[in-house]
Amino acid sequence: QVQLVESGGGLVEAGGSLRLSCASSRRTFSNNGVGWFRQAPGKEREFVAAINWRGSTSSYGDSVKGRVVISRDNAKNRVFLQMNSLQFEDTAVYYCAAARSSLAATTRDQYQYWGQGTQVTVSA
Repeated sequence: QVQLVESGGGLVEAGGSLRLSCASSRRTFSNNGVGWFRQAPGKEREFVAAINWRGSTSSYGDSVKGRVVISRDNAKNRVFLQMNSLQFEDTAVYYCAAARSSLAATTRDQYQYWGQGTQVTVSA
C-alpha cells in the first residue's frame, strides 16, 4: 500500500502561481511513475501531468501544457507540480497518483494509488 499526501493548494489570483507537492509514505514510490489529475465540480477527473520514475520523461495535458512543470525528488519521496499563469478554469481539486508502472502514464486506469486531493481555487 502506498499512501500519498498532497499539499500546496490554496486561493490565488488569476495569473498567479502555485507549487503543489505530493509526498509518499514508502521509499518504493521512487520506482513508480507519478501523475497529477484534477477534478472540477460536475466534471470528470482530468489528466494534468505525469513523470516517469527517473524524472527523465514527462507528459502534460493539453489544457495546461506550457504553464505547468512536473518534477520529482526521489531522495525525499516527493513529486512537485509547478503551476504558472493560473486561470479561473484551473480551479479544481488536484490529485496525486502513483502508477502501476514506472512510466509517465496519462490515463486514470494506469494508476493504482491516489491521494485525497488538494483544492486549488483561482479567482478571476
